[in-house]
Amino acid sequence: MEALWLETPLIYATHISDLLGCSAYLKLENLQPSQSFKYRGISRLVQLSKAQHGPSVHILVASTGNAGLAAAIAARKLGVKCTIYLPSSTREETQVRLLKQGAKVLVVGQIYADSVAAMRKEAKADPNAVILPSYESPVLWEGHSSMVKEMKNQLGEKPDAILCSVGGGGLIGGLLLGCKAVNWDDVPLIALETHGSNCFYQANAVNTQGFTSKSCTFPPEIPNDQSYTKIEINSEHSVAIPHLRTLHSRALSLGATYAAPEVVRMALDHPAGVKCVCIADELAMRGAQLLANDHKMLVELACATTISAAYNHEFFWRLLDPESALSPEEKRKKTVVFVVCGGINICYDEAASYTGILEEAAAHENTWRIICNGTEFHVNK
Repeated sequence: MEALWLETPLIYATHISDLLGCSAYLKLENLQPSQSFKYRGISRLVQLSKAQHGPSVHILVASTGNAGLAAAIAARKLGVKCTIYLPSSTREETQVRLLKQGAKVLVVGQIYADSVAAMRKEAKADPNAVILPSYESPVLWEGHSSMVKEMKNQLGEKPDAILCSVGGGGLIGGLLLGCKAVNWDDVPLIALETHGSNCFYQANAVNTQGFTSKSCTFPPEIPNDQSYTKIEINSEHSVAIPHLRTLHSRALSLGATYAAPEVVRMALDHPAGVKCVCIADELAMRGAQLLANDHKMLVELACATTISAAYNHEFFWRLLDPESALSPEEKRKKTVVFVVCGGINICYDEAASYTGILEEAAAHENTWRIICNGTEFHVNK
């Protein structure tokens, strides 16, 4: 089955490399047909659905935008019906883009989980309906893993770390599978998300007793001050999955309330380890603006969450070298890849509005609050 996705460029980022004192590369997944990495796995799912159910198949996807657009573009290319379920927080511009691809659009509920529930209910009444998961599927992860195979061919060497944003786990699931496929199991992954939308961080924290142990013991009751409402025990993968109480981040594409159990298991078992990092929305905003100034690319906050580490020397090296043991010469020999995962939940006016928000944030505090694997630290703005 011929892939519908594109092989995306891996470019050497001169300014970022000079700023960080190492070799930094950007994997430009924002150049996929749907402008995000999701087109890889989603397009493969649409292909398989048509092959298994025929041309009358009806593709259903719940999304905050990116998975929906990926499905709509692939469905249009393959000539099959597609309906996208969106939460009310989705930008009107995103809805218009989906309609232009020929998809039916239904706005249901306030958050992604509400849209999922509505989709599942309506799917029962349609014999041709096939629900495509936006981040929970081995087929998705296999599709996303293709970017690691491309990285290996493009880079010509093994990186010292791969940095990515994380929501429910679709992207990092692909990276973990890809690393295993190309014998990069010794490459650490750094997964970044926002404080207000950090289900992957919470899942890893619960399963490691706050990042202190490999053996899990779960509290009989969830304290009222926790950010999740329940912990679901997944016996198949031997992990506990917390479900977030609320989401309060402007990074809409990170809006999953729980992480994929199998991806959490893969992360816990990754030989080189996965560092889970939480940052403020405002730090992601700063990353988005700096990338636009530097590389002339406008990315949404979910993508800029990764990029934030590229534009703060102190933050970056606290992640790669927390003990500050490397000399400047040793740092120069390091090679890292930032996955520019892309996304459509952004426009010029919104990016411009970040300036006022950042100025207000700077007036209150002169440092950024960051949490990495249970350790909180602050870096200068």
